[in-house]
Amino acid sequence: MNINKNTKITFNKNSILCDDKPWFPMMGEIHFSRYPKKYWEEELCKMKSGGIDVVSLYVIWIHHEEEEGVFDFEGDRDLRTFLETVKKCGLYCILRIGPWAHGEARNGGFPDWLLKDAKEKNYESRTDAPEYLKYVRRFYEKTFEQAKGLLIKDDGPIIGVQIENEYGHVGGKTGEEGEQHMRTLHDMAVEIGFDVPIFTATGWGGAVTGGMIPVMGGYCEAPWDQRLTEIEPSGNYIFTKERNDHNIGSDHGLGVGITFDMDKFPYLTAELGGGLQVTRHRRCIASATDIGAMSMVKLGSGVSLLGYYMYHGGTNPEGKFSTLQETKATGYPNDLPVLSYDFNAPIKEYGQMSDTYRQIKRLSMFVHDFGSDICDMPYVEQKGNPLKPENLTDLRTSVRYKEITSFDGEKVPYGFYFVNNYQRRYEMADHNAAKLTAYDGDRVLATFPDRDIKDGDYFFYAFNMPIGDNALLTAAATPLCILHGAGDDGADAYVFYTDNLTENTYKIKGDMNGNEIFTISSEDALKASKICDKDGREYLVIGNHEIVCTADGGYEMFVSVEKEEKPIIKVWPGGAEIGGFKCIKAATGQGLAEFEAVRSYSNTAKVSYKELPTSSDYESFYSMEVSDIPEDADELYLNIDYAGDIANMFMDGKHIADSFYTGQKWEIGLKRFGFSDRFSSLIVIDPLYEDTKVYLQKWPVLKNGKAGYINFITSLSQFRIKLS
Repeated sequence: MNINKNTKITFNKNSILCDDKPWFPMMGEIHFSRYPKKYWEEELCKMKSGGIDVVSLYVIWIHHEEEEGVFDFEGDRDLRTFLETVKKCGLYCILRIGPWAHGEARNGGFPDWLLKDAKEKNYESRTDAPEYLKYVRRFYEKTFEQAKGLLIKDDGPIIGVQIENEYGHVGGKTGEEGEQHMRTLHDMAVEIGFDVPIFTATGWGGAVTGGMIPVMGGYCEAPWDQRLTEIEPSGNYIFTKERNDHNIGSDHGLGVGITFDMDKFPYLTAELGGGLQVTRHRRCIASATDIGAMSMVKLGSGVSLLGYYMYHGGTNPEGKFSTLQETKATGYPNDLPVLSYDFNAPIKEYGQMSDTYRQIKRLSMFVHDFGSDICDMPYVEQKGNPLKPENLTDLRTSVRYKEITSFDGEKVPYGFYFVNNYQRRYEMADHNAAKLTAYDGDRVLATFPDRDIKDGDYFFYAFNMPIGDNALLTAAATPLCILHGAGDDGADAYVFYTDNLTENTYKIKGDMNGNEIFTISSEDALKASKICDKDGREYLVIGNHEIVCTADGGYEMFVSVEKEEKPIIKVWPGGAEIGGFKCIKAATGQGLAEFEAVRSYSNTAKVSYKELPTSSDYESFYSMEVSDIPEDADELYLNIDYAGDIANMFMDGKHIADSFYTGQKWEIGLKRFGFSDRFSSLIVIDPLYEDTKVYLQKWPVLKNGKAGYINFITSLSQFRIKLS
């Protein structure tokens, strides 16, 4: 969607509208003040290449006014430069101006001095108390100074503003008093100059919205839960009209805890967990499949905006007076790492593009080509679809569809049939030779071939999809994207993926008129990207390394190598020219062309480490040195396989990185620390004991009742290949 200052942005009960046309954006959260400024453009381009259209971000008050009256928007806190970079990268922005943010920040983002002032003067923050609003106004005004001239009406990237966060759900007032405070903040923001077409407010768990567009959330687990055991199955894997993030089908009832009329607002999400941030007591791991399945279920449940928190991890900045993470010492329920805000996000703390990134990108490719259609397709409940996540037996299904006029003048249902047989941390029943039929009540909308559905499967099919102007397609395969101009004589190619291709996979009615169907595997779909040549023809590129667009319209490949590799990519259709690669196999028919890099890429880095004699029963100390880092490496990642409770890294006495043990390898990118060909540091590991009060999905090997050691350290050199 091309949005500019003349675009009219509104909404209806189904979706956001751009010039009265439905728009289904993909949104991802990144916190500029938690990432080095010199890499903002690179990271935003990764987000765009992963399918993100809209960047959401908190302006965390304590990061900018830690000392009363002294504002800091310099360096990594430079909001204006970040917003300018968002525009340069061709992205849009929802600015979350608080004033309370949470975001696992100290005091939820409130400066210490504000809390002290409220206590001394006996007023309540997050209310219409004049003393509080005075400071909020000043913060809003300083934030607007950074954003001025960058709103969409000025041809800038800011299309919307979020007011407060979880207001009335986590703190704040409820009922009419809460609604009034939200209106007060909204009106203050508008008066100051935030003249944007979209104002949003988080709407889950009884939060009040002040009449603004409610945005919803959903996490696959709950690291803030105080229990140290497995918790009940997440309701976010159930197809339902319910928008709240609680156990669907419980005695709460549909819409309980919702303060707005769900029939008047579109179903938009701003906080689908792109991962999970670990806490000291609960260290659950969000896998790529966890997020991929949850995302598809939300799509099948009626959403018309998929927004992820976090989409990009980060690192807490250094405070003037204290550390800036959430802690129990500041009255919050969780202890968080001092530095790491990795979140197991699609793009992790040091810019690593993860398997979750690929899951979301695969879904975003579908949304970008079919999202405007699906916006007008309401959720339709299916026969037999269970409403309780504890039901691990019945098959979970949903339909979204609308009536269209076919090429032959007949009215037909066009839509998508969703199937989920995945529940995080629980085993689902297999369904052999399952009957797959899409219904609206007793009306049969479409039937598909029987198939075996195993534990962990999730997918969606299309029925009566228009192909060009003269054909309808019903497919027992999942649509990925449209390659515009990829077919003969400028026709289009419709790309699907499946691992069950048979002669009955596709049913075509009408004349394809040169448009093609191209089928790939589910695994290849996770490795796929679309690129466009200078003439506007689109190609599908499949490879083991991520292709990222650049701000100037080109492409580059990020190649991570453990030893040595000459990367190979596959391209369809033929005729592409790929910089840094040579064609070694031409494309024929439905076959892919193969390209090989013109040179090999080698990781020559050597990692050595040793335990120091200063180690004790209470701490383990290791010196580490990395040498022979390749001169042309863009980044060097360390993968530290350790066992313990908490690990910290120091360089020249400065605390630079930390980790709460989860069982995953601790990944650290070194380029931000200024490596050339050598890097030295000290690693300190606090031990994990068998009686440590912590939830872990997988415990390490304990030696004499504790663990506090390094198993091994490996490295990956990352190179960037310019493709165009």
